[in-house]
Amino acid sequence: MTKTAQLLQFFSSRMSLLAFFFLFCTCLSGQVSSGTEIAQEMPDHQQEERTVKYKHQLEKYLQQWIIEDYPDRAEKAWNRDYSNIDAFKRSVEGNRERWMALLNPPELRKSGPVNKEPHPYLQDLGAEWIELPLGPVSAQGILAFPPGASSENPVPLIVVQHGIGSYPETPFTIDHNLYHSYARELIKAGFAVLAPMNLRSMPYRNYIERLCRLIDTTLPGIELVRMQHLLDVVLQDPRVDAERVGMWGLSLGGMATMFWMPLEPRIKAGVVSAWFNHRRNKMALPDDRYVSFMVVDEEHAFFRGWLTEFTDSDVVSLICPRPLMIHHGKSDRIAYWPQVVDEFEIAKTHYQKLDISDRIEIEVFEGGHEARVGTGVPFLERWLKP
Repeated sequence: MTKTAQLLQFFSSRMSLLAFFFLFCTCLSGQVSSGTEIAQEMPDHQQEERTVKYKHQLEKYLQQWIIEDYPDRAEKAWNRDYSNIDAFKRSVEGNRERWMALLNPPELRKSGPVNKEPHPYLQDLGAEWIELPLGPVSAQGILAFPPGASSENPVPLIVVQHGIGSYPETPFTIDHNLYHSYARELIKAGFAVLAPMNLRSMPYRNYIERLCRLIDTTLPGIELVRMQHLLDVVLQDPRVDAERVGMWGLSLGGMATMFWMPLEPRIKAGVVSAWFNHRRNKMALPDDRYVSFMVVDEEHAFFRGWLTEFTDSDVVSLICPRPLMIHHGKSDRIAYWPQVVDEFEIAKTHYQKLDISDRIEIEVFEGGHEARVGTGVPFLERWLKP
């Protein structure tokens, strides 16, 4: 073969490779371009419709799991023994441990002596502002005694827990249209009052709860520990009968009462005002008859695993056999009152099966988001006064 022929064959083979490479790149470029054009040409409203459809699928799936599937799930999670009170308490210990794990309160240690100062705005009651250091945080609240309380005449103590948007002082406020001065009324009835300070602002609670979730704790868990440390100190006061402690909370204070009583056996009786609810509907199902937490900016009220087995009637079984009173106003849009009654009837069965149905009561009244002095004070007197 001549040199000329060899050169022609060499360049011919190289040109074939170049042509093939050029053709491959062109095809690949066409595919990418074509795909990009398809994505760009899909109208926004079609993408949104597709996304909304998926959202509705998830919503339906999760709501069914939370609400409709709850009874079957709870039946497997609870194994209550109603043969007697001791057997009943033993039978729910596993659930109580899971409730503790859900709130997962951190370990906070007392890091200094309690400080007590006269409360500048409650001088007529001789009340004190108390603060107990617990390392990086502190526990604070109001402590007030009725006249005549002494080591010779110790009195029962009520933990009075304010709700969101309120302060420890609010239950003492004269003629308050929601609290109705129930802390003052308790003092008049011969009770000492411990009113812990919790975080009151909705935006603040949302913010702090986000931080809590990052380390697998909860704000109610932190505030439980703070209250328990205050209780440790206050129950050392000889003017207090440590065997006769109750709790009464309104709104978010009602949440604290229901959340904490299962984990604090020193609280012997409780009153829950404007909180007890058909919890699955309240948390997961928007409805014109009440305000669901799903449609308001209160993410602080959502806790991981809550509705696996702890709707309100089931949490009550962790309070049972201790006396419990529920307050709910028919015009309170925290719940639809017939659903509250239905949930209460389920909660009451725990007491009925133990033949102690006189220990649980409900007052459904013509009113709103408020405490009821006329029934709450006598209920606590009945169970905490000798």
